Amino acid sequence: MDDRSRALLKVLIERYIAEGQPVGSRTLSQVFDLSPATIRNIMADLEGQGLVHSPHTSAGRVPTPRGYRLFVDSLLTVQPFAAEQTSRMRELLPVSEPSRAVNTAAALLSNLTEFAGVVLAPRRAQIFRQIEFIRLSERRVLLIIVTPDGDVQNRILLTPRDYVEHELIEAGNFFNQHFAGKSFSAVRQTLATELAQLREDISSLMQAAVEVGVEAADTSESVVIAGERKLLDVSDIASDMDRLRKMFSVFEKKTDLLQLLDVSSHAQGVQIYIGGDSQLVPMEEMTVVTAPYGINGEVVGTLGVIGPTRMAYERVIPIVDITARLLSNALSPH
Repeated sequence: MDDRSRALLKVLIERYIAEGQPVGSRTLSQVFDLSPATIRNIMADLEGQGLVHSPHTSAGRVPTPRGYRLFVDSLLTVQPFAAEQTSRMRELLPVSEPSRAVNTAAALLSNLTEFAGVVLAPRRAQIFRQIEFIRLSERRVLLIIVTPDGDVQNRILLTPRDYVEHELIEAGNFFNQHFAGKSFSAVRQTLATELAQLREDISSLMQAAVEVGVEAADTSESVVIAGERKLLDVSDIASDMDRLRKMFSVFEKKTDLLQLLDVSSHAQGVQIYIGGDSQLVPMEEMTVVTAPYGINGEVVGTLGVIGPTRMAYERVIPIVDITARLLSNALSPH
């Protein structure tokens, strides 16, 4: 595209985002010193490239997912937040309450954008400080997992034989002496060589504990969503009942969100996923803007905003970026 076409596309998308109505050549002729015929030719070229389309019989054009992608990648100008705006956000997400920070961040994203805020919470139980085995019945053992922050989780092990108390104490002592402070995934990798020192029946108990611990870490990953009902006020979504059902199905199942947020946690900085352009977004009318957050510089999760493709990207992007930085700061020890 030449510069004239890019400038016209930029104005068209900005007008559509602001007004929600198809943009016609007459509107664009008020901005550009071009004849209506020239503008119509440029619009036809943009439509031929799959960047805009004409809804129904309207003479105006609206952006396609491909058009939005080009817009956010190369035409959008994001203005950084002023210092006082960042300070107000910092007051709303204080570092003094890390236990509430994830829920607060999701609500902050929703309240500032008027869309849904979403946070992929850090996995729990990845690292344990101490474990303990307690006999419940003949072949059932209670595994107690204590994490470094004092969180206690219980899992029941079904064992191939009955274990007496001193065997369970021996297994717990070995575990805590050799592996405390490590993740269950790391323990699983070194288990084979370490357990050669122990009797086979104790080894099987250890193996069962590790597998349950790894499973606890994998299944504890959760998505916190705030403000999804705000999308009922978004005309692009609420005007179509089928579209609305699809949107809330995404929130209910969470599987697609988990996959998208997990992928975006491996990327740097703010990422924009546009439905119809990204296979990770299950709806063409949906956009997800994400950013990773971390603890002491290590990425542990992702947060973002879910809304319509017709959103004010230049405003949403810095909100997501700053919230990720504030959440990282709130979760990191000071």
